[in-house]
Amino acid sequence: MTTITRRNLLAASGTLAALSALPAARAATLPDLSGKSFLITGTSSGFGRIGAELYARRGARVFATMRNLPRPEAEELRRLARDEKLAITVLELDVLSDEMVARAVAEAERLNGGPLDVLVNNAGVVIGGPVEAHDLEATRLAFDTNVFGYQRTARAVLPGMRRRKSGLIVNISSQQGRVVMPAGGLYSASKFAVEAMSEQLAYELVPHGIDVVIIEPGGYPTEVGQNRAKYTQALRDRVTADVAGAYPEMVERMKAMRSARKGEIPPGMPDPVEVPTAIAEIAAMAPGTRPLRRAVHPGPKPQAEINRVSRESQLAWLGDGPYGPWVKDVLD
Repeated sequence: MTTITRRNLLAASGTLAALSALPAARAATLPDLSGKSFLITGTSSGFGRIGAELYARRGARVFATMRNLPRPEAEELRRLARDEKLAITVLELDVLSDEMVARAVAEAERLNGGPLDVLVNNAGVVIGGPVEAHDLEATRLAFDTNVFGYQRTARAVLPGMRRRKSGLIVNISSQQGRVVMPAGGLYSASKFAVEAMSEQLAYELVPHGIDVVIIEPGGYPTEVGQNRAKYTQALRDRVTADVAGAYPEMVERMKAMRSARKGEIPPGMPDPVEVPTAIAEIAAMAPGTRPLRRAVHPGPKPQAEINRVSRESQLAWLGDGPYGPWVKDVLD
């Protein structure tokens, strides 16, 4: 029986084929998202692009945001929405800009006729190499995109969600938001920050009826690697001879980074559609029943034991204190 994969979703034009073409039994297992509105960052490729189409095909109204409009990816998505009568609106949003975030969220809320139901913080960057090689330009870009960008968009949607006493914020983290790999640059540092910020926010939003969920993907072949290769090579060109000599193998590997081509899933690699599928399942759950964290990968999940110990530690530390009800609401 045919199953949902990135391969059978990809059409020759590079856009995704209709989910309605799947067997009825398989399609019926996907959650109905009718009546929900999503704003997603970073929808030019990868999890964001796949998610925008998947949620819309399940009935959601989607505000797909990306930077640097006009661009071909935006026109592809708009054409797909017209051709298949999907409720997808493409908006320009660069998560590095306070002004652009505020403007895009305000426009999405205006078109939606009220506050948004779901924010998916997906835009991110990966820059490889040893930590010492990361100058402040690379460091600022990593944290401004992966951490401050999430905070900008969350603060933009939260006033409306708080007024309505409902909403869901989904923050894309990583396995490397809980475990550390040498030569990974400051990616883990930025995702550790996302994990902590998201968990604290989840506790604080309990009285407002708003859920926060952290998605922890493993390694997936997405086009984010194209930017990783670009940013890593640019950083490699700025590395001093002293630093290059101190970390010769890691610096050499910075030149060899390769990214997946559009629509390509190398043999043996997991399918990126698994991540937006998990998000769709979580969005369809009843408020207050959603998990704080969801690890998504068919292979090893090295963060699972860390997540378990962290949960137990938080409950033991705060469970009987003044914030105990909030912590238990999120973790239980």
